[in-house]
Amino acid sequence: MPRPPAASETPAIGDAFVRRLLPWFDRNGRHDLPWQHPRTPYRVWLSEIMLQQTQVATVIPYFLKFLSVFPSLPALAAASNDAVMAQWAGLGYYARARNLHAAAQQCVALHGGELPRDIDALHALPGIGRSTAGAILSQAWNDRFAILDGNVKRVLTRYHGIEGFPGLPAVEKVLWALAQVHVEHVPAGRLADYTQAQMDLGATVCTRNRPACVICPLQEDCVARREGRSGQLPTPKPGKVLPEREAVALLLRDAQGRVLLQKRPDTGIWAQLWTLPQADSGSALQDWFDAHVLGSLDDAEELPVLQHTFSHYRLHLQILSRRVDGLRSDDPGLRWVPVQELPSLGLPAPIRRLLESGSVPRVPATRRKLRAAMTSKNTE
Repeated sequence: MPRPPAASETPAIGDAFVRRLLPWFDRNGRHDLPWQHPRTPYRVWLSEIMLQQTQVATVIPYFLKFLSVFPSLPALAAASNDAVMAQWAGLGYYARARNLHAAAQQCVALHGGELPRDIDALHALPGIGRSTAGAILSQAWNDRFAILDGNVKRVLTRYHGIEGFPGLPAVEKVLWALAQVHVEHVPAGRLADYTQAQMDLGATVCTRNRPACVICPLQEDCVARREGRSGQLPTPKPGKVLPEREAVALLLRDAQGRVLLQKRPDTGIWAQLWTLPQADSGSALQDWFDAHVLGSLDDAEELPVLQHTFSHYRLHLQILSRRVDGLRSDDPGLRWVPVQELPSLGLPAPIRRLLESGSVPRVPATRRKLRAAMTSKNTE
């Protein structure tokens, strides 16, 4: 079982780590990221949320585009949900966008339209955990707070030789204690650089696969390097096989070529996004169609099965395409959308690619295939 560092160990542990890391960052770190110029609380916060589970190279164009539409926290708070989701679409993990929007609105309501410079107040906002709060405070204000994102966990685990999956509470407690020891040795005014240095080291040198130990500034004191265990640490998360699920969706167009979209619920997969009407089974989708749409699914065409992997299951989505006459019901959750208006809506990335492709390959459905699609049950 890992243990927190003893008080007698902390000076050497923290000083050597910081003393070697900061000069390396000055020479080799990333100093031209768009959220660093200027390094305002809003820009730092936005970047930290986008960087959760997403690499820097992917985030940069989204960050710049998002900032051009919502240049300030009050502008983000005043925006509609659809406008926010449209700018986030394609970045994935959409709960981040929903939390970002909700947090901006709370800041307007409770903090005068600004992010609070207080760890507890930041942590209380939607989508801001302990590490994100520390990253905002240290980078925006140079306040003395530690972070513990994935890169930092990997660096600390190897440097100190910490066994156990870093996501386990007991292991994470030890890593937080070590991170706090290190941050106490950072010179005043350099907390922003130190925070970025840890992330840069993990992203560019102490990488998940094939870490470049021979050029690492911390190699002299790194336990994993000394013991030849860089490939074994951090301890991997116990693996599991992703369940497989099947569903059926409808790509319906009217006489004007508009596409019928449905707003997803506030919770669950693709929450609050616009997507194709979908059900777990063909029979359930047929019932939905009969209640909402004028027309028939006879001779509908099967598109190639769309496959998409979520964090906790893999989806196989059979899509049936048909031109229809209109709607039976006045459901506010349904909307006919011209193709040219699709960019203004938040759409799941695979659905956006399908709709914007302009040339969706189609496979004529035999009646045998169609009957099978409309009577299939969801499987996991």
